[in-house]
Amino acid sequence: MKIAIISSGFLPVIDGVTVTQINRVRELSQCGHKVLLFCPDYSQIANIYPNWKAYTGNILPEVKVVNLDSESFVGLDFERNVSRKSYQVVLQELQNFQPDIIHVDEPERLFTGFLKIPGIDYAKRADIPCVSFFHTNLLEYGKDYFNTPTAIDTIVKYILKLPLAWIYNNYDLTLVSSQVTQTKLKKLGVNNILTEELLGIDIEKFSPTLRQTDFFESKYQIPNIDSKVKLIFLGRLTPDKGWKFTIDAFTKAQKVNLEDVALIIAGDGSMRDRISQELAKLTPHTHLLGRVSPDDVPALLINSDIHVTTSEKETKGLTILEAMAAGIPVLAPRAGGLVDSIEDGENGLLFTPQDTVDFTTKLKTLIDNPKLRQTMGIKAKASVAGYSWEQATKNLLKIWEQQIKAKSN
Repeated sequence: MKIAIISSGFLPVIDGVTVTQINRVRELSQCGHKVLLFCPDYSQIANIYPNWKAYTGNILPEVKVVNLDSESFVGLDFERNVSRKSYQVVLQELQNFQPDIIHVDEPERLFTGFLKIPGIDYAKRADIPCVSFFHTNLLEYGKDYFNTPTAIDTIVKYILKLPLAWIYNNYDLTLVSSQVTQTKLKKLGVNNILTEELLGIDIEKFSPTLRQTDFFESKYQIPNIDSKVKLIFLGRLTPDKGWKFTIDAFTKAQKVNLEDVALIIAGDGSMRDRISQELAKLTPHTHLLGRVSPDDVPALLINSDIHVTTSEKETKGLTILEAMAAGIPVLAPRAGGLVDSIEDGENGLLFTPQDTVDFTTKLKTLIDNPKLRQTMGIKAKASVAGYSWEQATKNLLKIWEQQIKAKSN
């Protein structure tokens, strides 16, 4: 099969979309499929991503990555979005490649750059299917990034939901990875939705043999935390990931003896300095690792005790699945696609969103009960045993094949 993928991002940026992309194209390459992947060009921020050239051109057998002219995205120094003029490159490359299907990840974000619905015009001319994948609740980011009053935020969401539904309804299919996300999109007016397990994890990489004494000292030069309960935060250090709440909750966490814990924060973003300053005031055992390679994530999680996230906008939550594969419990808000994976009190704990008291209570429960953490960790690992990138890619290939067949009939 010849597959064209138009994506809002790719490595070296590290997030759910980009990690999904690299694992997806690896599987497609191994299966002998031909892939043409479009993504923004990161050369303008080579100071942040000096290895960006490793992820462009022919990166795998039958996989070619085309970097498109890009511009800053919502003022973030570590993100890029495609530019309007780059769409002509997409059309020319598609014409040369002659794909059997076009797959578009985060078309609403790409639309803000291209000022076109990505892939649709070529797909119609070539009479091939074009499907989309909804990854990110961008509609809900306004209040996080621009601190808009609630009333204005509500009005803006109402106005923007119409073009969002219009964009996705232009595709033959809109793919989502959780029932919660499907329900949300239906309410927004999207009417071509299919829910499928399209995310994976490499279970075999999360081996218990990765656990080692003095791991953090030998790997990250962080001494004297082996006896502490290690809370791992994994992801972007940006407002949409709930960091304002996290800082507030820990500031008010009188029930928790912070001397008993170490805060391990893996990721980078616009809130890094604030997070470092605010949390360091509360405990000297606050450690920011910066961006961590996906290859280092399994060992990092396995050598931690609790994965904490306060993000309420996840459509599925890849880091949640990874933490569960590592056999550690997750503390997360009862919001978004996370509730599809976490069974409260069984393989993790859910707290009421924006409730610092409930968050602190649940956190203290996990900190004070190592046997409970162990039991939940075992159940967490068992609950993701069926996940793999191989199976996720097979599921996607089956959908693509059905769309190609339907178009040819």
